[in-house]
Amino acid sequence: MTLVQPVAVAGPLETEYRPREPLDLFATLGILRRGPGDPTFRVGEGCLWLAFALPGGAATLSLRQRPDGSVCAASWGPGAGEALASVPELLGSGDDWSGFDDRGVAWLREARRRHPGLRLARTGRVVEQLIPLALEQKVTAVQAFRAFRALVRRFGERAPGPHPELFVAPSPEAWRLIPSWEWHAAGAEPFQSRVAVALAARAGSIERAARAAGDGEDVERMLRALPGVGPWTANEVRARALGDPDAVSVGDYHLASVVGFAFTGHRDVDDDGMLELLEPWRGHRQRVIRLLAAAGPRKPRRGPRMSIQDNRRR
Repeated sequence: MTLVQPVAVAGPLETEYRPREPLDLFATLGILRRGPGDPTFRVGEGCLWLAFALPGGAATLSLRQRPDGSVCAASWGPGAGEALASVPELLGSGDDWSGFDDRGVAWLREARRRHPGLRLARTGRVVEQLIPLALEQKVTAVQAFRAFRALVRRFGERAPGPHPELFVAPSPEAWRLIPSWEWHAAGAEPFQSRVAVALAARAGSIERAARAAGDGEDVERMLRALPGVGPWTANEVRARALGDPDAVSVGDYHLASVVGFAFTGHRDVDDDGMLELLEPWRGHRQRVIRLLAAAGPRKPRRGPRMSIQDNRRR
């Protein structure tokens, strides 16, 4: 890995990242995207744009991958320097697949062969993930993404730089001060808004506790002690913010049956059954899940689905 020092240009700071291992930019960062209309994550013309807040201020990060695998990164805003410094870790520089073994599972071996550039991204920002995940609890993705879009566009800020549709999500203080009727107007459920506000109020202590806990199960225990944070939310944070290779989101509406079908051909697998199936890959279970999402067997689509509710006008 080589990270060329950023230099000031007309407008942004720029740098180039040359990964030592194969890198698929979009497969690696796609997990951070909250639906196709995510205002903090935009894709266009081979370029990926992200906007987020850092200690130094808001930043826009633009990433474009060259045919040789290197990544051109440009950043705008008060946090531009910090954003560029985070690029290697964001793109999985610390993600070590050397101990991963497909254990003779044909679809897993083929998925790894087809996606050698899949890395586990690490943002390092826990609260940034916690609050939108609160909106995703016990509802469909469509509902959650719709509420997140509406709240970010209303209470976030325009991202620095040239992208006209990019927003920085609200700060923890801004999330905390959103009135209850605005959460309702965006389509968020009352229990979701209560959890999000409570987490926003503790943002500083949560980030400090996460840094002290490190990675893995210690972070999960810390997160699950927070109001409204269960195993699903905690493991989604482990996967997204910390790039944890062993995170498994128990309690997910679909994951257990997807994993069960991939390994057994049967859909009726619960969380306990999923954990049993994944146990041989302990330490790498998130890698198995990501490969399954990228290129694994697909279960037939049938049976009941969660209905999509819209309570915004009630």
